[in-house]
Order: sequence, then structure tokens, then C-alpha cells
Amino acid sequence: MKSFDYVRPATIAEAVIAAAEPDTAFLAGGTNLLDLMKGGIARPGRLVDITRLPGLGSVDWEADGSVRIGALVRNADLAHDQRFAARFPAVAEALLSGASGQLRNAATAGGNLMQETRCRYFYDTASACNRREPGSGCDALEGINDGHAVLGWSRACIATHPSDFCVPLAALGAIVELEGVSGRRQVPLAQFHRLPGETPDVRTVCEPGEMIVAVLLPQDAGAFAGHSRYLKVRERTSYAFAVVSAAVGLDLESGRIREARVALGGVAARPWRCEAAEAVLAGAEPGRNVFERAARAALDGAAPSGDNAYKIALAERIVARALSLAAAGTPDRLPALPASPFAPQPKGALHV
Repeated sequence: MKSFDYVRPATIAEAVIAAAEPDTAFLAGGTNLLDLMKGGIARPGRLVDITRLPGLGSVDWEADGSVRIGALVRNADLAHDQRFAARFPAVAEALLSGASGQLRNAATAGGNLMQETRCRYFYDTASACNRREPGSGCDALEGINDGHAVLGWSRACIATHPSDFCVPLAALGAIVELEGVSGRRQVPLAQFHRLPGETPDVRTVCEPGEMIVAVLLPQDAGAFAGHSRYLKVRERTSYAFAVVSAAVGLDLESGRIREARVALGGVAARPWRCEAAEAVLAGAEPGRNVFERAARAALDGAAPSGDNAYKIALAERIVARALSLAAAGTPDRLPALPASPFAPQPKGALHV
């Protein structure tokens, strides 16, 4: 591991000033960054430890029903917060389907957004990877690429974003609050992660020194609590990243869908909000035919980036399945295998 300087600021203002210097990285839970450093993939010259900064470790409920999740809130704490899980069940289910219990105890909300792709060529420093080393090429294009992107990819990079947490956040219209040397600003989560284009090494919209201070869920996100699900197809249900995942929410009124939310994971370099699918669902009566039409709309424009055409069909099926489960009502308890499409579905539902 490359030697590095270590800084522990006392305030957010001090942290962003320290991190604005070149070759610097923020350290929170460290569940991804430290692995990258050990493997020589990330080589920062300085770490800015933000774990003791005040005001970043709480879940705050606003008077209008919106909620503010501090960047240092642990994944496990958020998933097991009963008030949060009741209002945003798909988010809680996504969190519980990700990683192991030990990692969820350490990983943070802000760090989850910033985690790196799990592309094997990104992790192999002997391979060409434009994301890791701009201009070197992309060995994934002609390599083992059955798990790579089918939406938003370019010839420069076909990697996917691995987060579970981000998928329902994108569906629910979450907002990322950033602070940098120029002050605070807010960015919709659906726009926070950049598509690769010709510069896949530029992963997010963050400016030098900017750090995530919170993730905000708006008031209207709670309208989907009674009919929302997160489903995830993975190679090993106990602990693996998504091959494909889907987060959906339905706001039902008088037997029809007043509003719908759909987002996909495992298919692009960012969580993929499916507004075309939402438009198909709006005003429709719930049912298999409309769910399948919405699923096809969700994958409109998808194309294989390699040996992964199956992901398009798989994503369509997981969207339709998630919509069907959501229409039946959010269960009053999570299945024993959270987010698994193969888990027996608990009987009884909330808010139906």
C-alpha cells in the first residue's frame, strides 16, 4: 500500500478544505476504499477522516414528512430503524440484501453512493481500464463481460454501479446534499453518478473537495409505502452484488395506479430511473399485461455490451415481478431472504 498522510478535521468546513487538495480521499466506513488501497487500485496521498464530524450521523424527520439521512448513518442502523422501514420499505429491503451483516454495521449512507464498480478488470491492475487509468483502454470489451452494462455504456467503459441502496433512492427521487469550498448544493440522485462517455474516470458530479453530507427523501416518497418492493437477482443469495435488481413503488387510488416509480440496478454505471415505464403505468389498472408493457419500456434502448444480452430479458422479468408483488401490497415483515425473487412471500400486508 502506498504511504499516505492522515488528517482528522474537526468540522465539515475543515474537511472540505483539506479534501480540495489534489490526491486526497475521504475516509468514512472504509469498506470499499481500504480494499482498493490494499490492491493498489486507489492510491491517495492523503486521507481525510470524517467519521467524527458532528451532525452527520442521524436520521432527521422534517415537519413536511421528508427525511434527511446523514452521510455517516450506518447501513444497518438505517435498515433497522422501524419508522424509516415502515415509510420506505423498499430502501430497507435493499439495504438488508446488500453485503454481510458485518459490512452493513460499518458501511455508511454516503459511502454507499461513492462505492466503486466491481468490474474485474477495474480491480486487476494488470488489465487495461479507462476508469482506473484514463486512456489505457477497456479489456472488459473483449473479456468476461456477462455481468456488464446494457444501458448507458460506451466503448470507453461498460462497468456497472454495484449499489443496492441507490436503486430505491433513485426510484423515490432522492436528493444528494453536497458541501464544498463554495458552499452547499443539492443534486438529484438520478443525476449524481455520471455515465461513462469518453471520461469514465469521472464517476460523479462532485467537485474537488466536495463531500456528501446527507441524502434527502422528499415528502411524496412516502406515498408508495403501501405498495413498494425491491427485488435482486444475484449469483449467491446470501451475499453477492446484483446481476439485475429493480425497485418499484405504486400509489394506488380507486383501483388504478395514480403514480408509479421504477428504477433498475446492475444495468448501468448509475442506478437507472425508468420514467418511460412509469408513464406506461400511470392511470392504468394493475395487472400482468400493463406490468409487462412497463417492463419492456424500462429496457427501451438497452443493448448488450458483450456476452450479456440475457440481462435485458432478465431485467424485464424482474421489473414485472416486482410490480406484481408491489401491487399485492408491502408485506408487514421482510422475507427471510430480503429482496430475493425466490423467497416465500410473507402473508399479510401493510396499508392495503
